Amino acid sequence: MLVDKFGRMHNYLRISLTERCNLRCQYCMPDEGVELTPSPQLLSQDEIIRLASIFVGAGVDKIRLTGGEPTIRKDIDDICLRLSSLMGLKKLAITTNGLTLAKRLPRLKECGLNLVNISLDTLVPAKFEFMTRRKGHERVMDSIDAAIQLGYNPVNCVIMRGINDDEICDFVELTREKPINVRFIEFMPFDGNVWNVKKLVPYAEMMDRVLQKYRGVRRLKDHPTDTAKNFMVDGHLGTISFITSMTEHFCSGCNRLRLLADGNFKVCLFGPSEVSLRDPLRSGVDDSGMREIIGCAVSLISPWI
Repeated sequence: MLVDKFGRMHNYLRISLTERCNLRCQYCMPDEGVELTPSPQLLSQDEIIRLASIFVGAGVDKIRLTGGEPTIRKDIDDICLRLSSLMGLKKLAITTNGLTLAKRLPRLKECGLNLVNISLDTLVPAKFEFMTRRKGHERVMDSIDAAIQLGYNPVNCVIMRGINDDEICDFVELTREKPINVRFIEFMPFDGNVWNVKKLVPYAEMMDRVLQKYRGVRRLKDHPTDTAKNFMVDGHLGTISFITSMTEHFCSGCNRLRLLADGNFKVCLFGPSEVSLRDPLRSGVDDSGMREIIGCAVSLISPWI
């Protein structure tokens, strides 16, 4: 059901819990924000769990909760608890901006959350406010420390030329004393983020800056489906990674599927096609019929190259 025409097994599902966010990051959305889908058209908790159980039954063993900002959703604890109880699910993850994570993370861990990515694009508070159009840098740093104490480690950092590319080595320095994985992400185009190729800092350039300052940078072994190129600097407790979405795509090993907050199903992040799973679900299609719809969508995947 989840094997496409290129022979790739898709065992990783990203579920958007909400379109809302409490930041207005410049690389993510325009100043005025985005038009939100009316609440009745968004998936309910029961609908999310039912669809997730169908995917897990078909071979998905990792689910990542995203948004918008997933911690905005008031029932996220219950969602995590129900998802982590699905037989066959091995990993339950979240990607968050960290604004409210510190106080929620202990409970989320109790509910089965075992992987966390915290997005942070600058270590300078004033620049954080400029980039996100909101305050909150200190709260994000508190969430990172709370995550470390609870055994989580990744930090995501989108690098943009002329904005935060001067902080690459500052982020690497975080890994000297903290057992975290800083993942540098190439700036990617999204609807409304006024993407400009001039802002793109290629992986090769980022890596060159690291090598100019640090000796003993060694490559770690990557998993075949890993989107990141992973490294360690000798003497550092943590690691660094590079996600090369623009300059060295990883379509051949992609194993990701996406379920949007409105119930639309995307088989490729950069592809235009979406299939509604909400509409057949609400019209009474049984699990067997839902599996057929999902399987047909996966079989027609055309990788973005």
